[in-house]
Amino acid sequence: MPKIKLACIYSDTETALERYADLSSMIDFVNPDKANVIIVLGGDGFMLHSVHEYRYLEKPFYGMNCGSVGFLLNEFTAKDLEKKIRNTKQQVLFPLNMKAKLRNGDTVEAMAFNEVSIMRRSRQTANIRLIVNGIERISKLVSDGVLVATPAGSTAYNFSARGPIIPMGSNVLALTPVSPFRPRRWNGALLPHDAIIRFENLDPDKRPIYISADFKEWTDVLSVEVKEDPAKSAILLFNPDHALDDRIFSEQFTSGD
Repeated sequence: MPKIKLACIYSDTETALERYADLSSMIDFVNPDKANVIIVLGGDGFMLHSVHEYRYLEKPFYGMNCGSVGFLLNEFTAKDLEKKIRNTKQQVLFPLNMKAKLRNGDTVEAMAFNEVSIMRRSRQTANIRLIVNGIERISKLVSDGVLVATPAGSTAYNFSARGPIIPMGSNVLALTPVSPFRPRRWNGALLPHDAIIRFENLDPDKRPIYISADFKEWTDVLSVEVKEDPAKSAILLFNPDHALDDRIFSEQFTSGD
């Protein structure tokens, strides 16, 4: 059986640096473009950054937690690492594609593996028109904001905003308002994964909004279009007893931290 070529990228935290030193004393790492698997040492945020930066190589990522929550990561281990990687379970993540038009006339585009969120940037609520697949669904959403979350991102900000947890492979997206005032009692919706969602700022002069796609942000947004982009998927590897789809499913029955 041919040996797996491993690359390793790591955050600048003390824990990640120490664990990289441990691994590099046992493994001859190669550059990411020559690897079969890219090991990621850090937290969930660093994992997202790494997927964005290296996804174009079309190599699977095996993350090991050197942060706090580590939802997208495995537990750290230096023992029998190659064997563990051979026995992993693959999880394909499909990102969202976001295109936004800004007040200065620019159009910006970005990917998001967790969520795309639109938020007010003044003391006043945002007034947003919501259009799904070309049909106006809400003529004026008055709220602090609204977001679209993937299944992988449904347990993050989406869940904090009282959005639903979505099992992997369910082929739906979460559309979740943030502190909605009108329409009253609107709690959001589950949309088919191929839906095209458009948001329009109804009052950009008095009620400006900003948009974020994972960790990228822009201000003074006029309109936003969000849809899934299956052509830019990423593969994450998980130990069988720590699989992402199992963890997300189990989160629906967890009431504590």
